[in-house]
Amino acid sequence: MTPEQLSDVIVSALARLADDGRLTLPEALPTQVLVERPKVKEHGDYATNIALQLAKKAGRPPRDLATDLAAELVAHEGIDAAEVAGPGFLNLRVAAGAQGALALDVLAAGADYGRGDVYAGQKVNLEFVSANPTGPIHIGGVRWAAVGDSLGRLLEFVGADVTREYYFNDHGAQIDRFARSLLASARGQEAPEDGYGGQYIHDIAAEVVAKRPDAAGLGDDEAVEAFRAEGVELMFAEIKSSLHDFGVDFDVYFHENDLHASGAVDRAIAKLDELGKMYEKDGARWLRTSDYGDDKDRVVIKSDGDPAYISGDLAYYLDKRGRGFDRCLIMLGADHHGYKSRMMAMCAAFGDEPGVNLELLIGQMVNLLRDGQPLRMSKRAGTVVTLEDLVDAIGVDASRYALARYSTDSNIDLDLDLWASASSDNPVYYVQYAHARLSSILRNAADLGAEVDTDSFDPALLATPQEGDLLRALAEFPRVVARAAELREPHRVARYLEDTASAFHKFYDVCRVLPQGDEDVTDTHRARLVLIAATRQVFANGLGLLGVSAPERM
Repeated sequence: MTPEQLSDVIVSALARLADDGRLTLPEALPTQVLVERPKVKEHGDYATNIALQLAKKAGRPPRDLATDLAAELVAHEGIDAAEVAGPGFLNLRVAAGAQGALALDVLAAGADYGRGDVYAGQKVNLEFVSANPTGPIHIGGVRWAAVGDSLGRLLEFVGADVTREYYFNDHGAQIDRFARSLLASARGQEAPEDGYGGQYIHDIAAEVVAKRPDAAGLGDDEAVEAFRAEGVELMFAEIKSSLHDFGVDFDVYFHENDLHASGAVDRAIAKLDELGKMYEKDGARWLRTSDYGDDKDRVVIKSDGDPAYISGDLAYYLDKRGRGFDRCLIMLGADHHGYKSRMMAMCAAFGDEPGVNLELLIGQMVNLLRDGQPLRMSKRAGTVVTLEDLVDAIGVDASRYALARYSTDSNIDLDLDLWASASSDNPVYYVQYAHARLSSILRNAADLGAEVDTDSFDPALLATPQEGDLLRALAEFPRVVARAAELREPHRVARYLEDTASAFHKFYDVCRVLPQGDEDVTDTHRARLVLIAATRQVFANGLGLLGVSAPERM
């Protein structure tokens, strides 16, 4: 029995109280009831405060209402006990048979167990990474690759139609500095003072020369353009390849330059003019962002006629909404905190709802430690730690899990020695080992002729405290997934998997799953094998949402 199923049982009990006049409310009965796991295990399997919530509206003392509700609940075959506690809380104990039946539900759903529909019918544009194509992806961008891809998987799992989008910044001063740095390398000169360094610059410059032997000998302006065109294409191809190897692919690569070339900026400004949100001052054109919570109005077209940076944001957001996206999620680095108020003001100026039509997620810094000391730069990039550095140190699975395991609001200090270790102290090893151990048990069972048999499964045989704890952990998975998607927090799935791995190991230490010696296979063995198979399925589903493999052997 999942918390959602228990909620339905409580709603039905409330309806029976209403039918016989013991519960009268000025409004309709609730269609859902919050059911939680008690902090104190002895208080029961689940608890609810619904009697406290409804008592005042119903004109009844909370404990009296809770007592009537408890009597209705214990009449249900799936409820062993319903105890009134404190001012009107209800502590509930689920019957072993009802709890054990969850294992069948998990196996019947398979890879879809935990899937929901909270965002069904909604089109979501998820923009993440979007690193400038001026160098390899640094560790901050790698964090967004892991978190963004996991968030996309979560949103899809709860019904959203997700488009993963990479905003390709091929317009502006950074690209010019990149091109001049490549040209300097090709000519054997020092990099410009404001340019880029690192071995990758020399590698790409050499590739450009191999493709265009004449490029370095052209006039300065023509040479910079040649190295810009070829160099950006080569750098971006490398970025896409690195992300693909990391398990991250995008549906759309949107070129910033297209916004200016296609007239999208002019269309966005015209739309805001039509809405009365623009004005002129000091020869420039301004957007009234201060009307929507920004600290000041923003220049959109400068006095010299050139578009300001926000003009591209206006055009890009309107383009996304024009493509039919209900929600636009943008994942940004820690240096973008001041960016949030103007973006939300922009959203409101278009008549949309900030936080709904547009969401900004700000991620904090990542620090890598080796031998207890900060790892500060890449051998190849020269100035930053890159995606390849992290993967070389601990592998793709550990990298993705480690970066998705923490709230994006927090800084991360990743101990590379820990995350590379094959020990239970390493969270990803601990979780993957649980899946591998579950797979091993099922293989050993098959060798003994004890297959997973759902037809003869008796859920009431899963009656030990450890079996109950493990089943209740499995029952939480759909709720964890929905919450992680709604709050944009994939780390909730990782922490859930670690807690469930702990529940599994405690179960396995106490409950013998396979017969020993000449012992016959009993119905209890068979019931536990069904539980083992269900647990493995939940681990596979959870790891899949994080983009991490579920190994069968380790």
